[in-house]
Amino acid sequence: MTWWCAATRLPWSWSPRAYPGVWLFIASIAVGAVTVVRRSGIRPSRREALAFWSGLAFLWIASDWPIGTLGSGYLASAHMLQYFLYTFVATPLLVLAIPERLALRATERPRLARANELLSRPWAAALVANAVLLATHAPFTVDTFRVNQAGSFVLDLIWIVGGIALWWPICGPIREFRPSYPVRCVYLFLAAGLVPMLPGGFLTFADFPLYALYELAPRVGDLDPVEDQQMAGALMKVGSIPIIWPVIGTMFWRWAKADPARLGGPGSVRRVPASDTAPTGQG
Repeated sequence: MTWWCAATRLPWSWSPRAYPGVWLFIASIAVGAVTVVRRSGIRPSRREALAFWSGLAFLWIASDWPIGTLGSGYLASAHMLQYFLYTFVATPLLVLAIPERLALRATERPRLARANELLSRPWAAALVANAVLLATHAPFTVDTFRVNQAGSFVLDLIWIVGGIALWWPICGPIREFRPSYPVRCVYLFLAAGLVPMLPGGFLTFADFPLYALYELAPRVGDLDPVEDQQMAGALMKVGSIPIIWPVIGTMFWRWAKADPARLGGPGSVRRVPASDTAPTGQG
């Protein structure tokens, strides 16, 4: 039985294919999350509930037919679209869905507390997220893991880990561990905007296919392997822009609203305490 999307070498068809493993995986996350919330006695807000079910829906869309099937064995561009949906849509929504009280209770365990503290540091989160980006898009990794169901499943799980790591400093559930707004803006620009442009440019301007899997795969329409790879590279380079720039803009606006004096805006005149104006040597 085909339980997870993987390369099959079968001619592409738009006839739907069933992947029970994908359905079981999504259902397990839903049941597990509902069980944890009920046992904790913590009621998520409507916003958190909406974020969770939306994130789970996008996770399902990226994993199941047709995107999951195309990305696993037919098109490098669909493979990149999967990564994009995992990393920039599904996982940030799932992180936003975690109630702060639940996260605080979880961090009473030393290991979880250390993990939260580490991932809240931008340098550590950027290292994990971009290591996942580079490792999972290396030709050796793709050509090795995508050819069987277990390897393809592991690759998708790694994408989830990388996406959670990327967004943890931005919207992690425990607010006191989040870096300042300026740090988060710079971090997101570098980790999710600038770094992916390097491998994305390499894919876009390569003169020959880098992935044997997609080069030898049955064709989907009239798209040849080089054009497919160029589309994948373009998506890696600029696909995150519609996501990260609105997020950066929102954080910048919140920073300005919280402390207008930093930007010289209305109400930015700083009142100097009388003690600050006293001449040196006076009490």
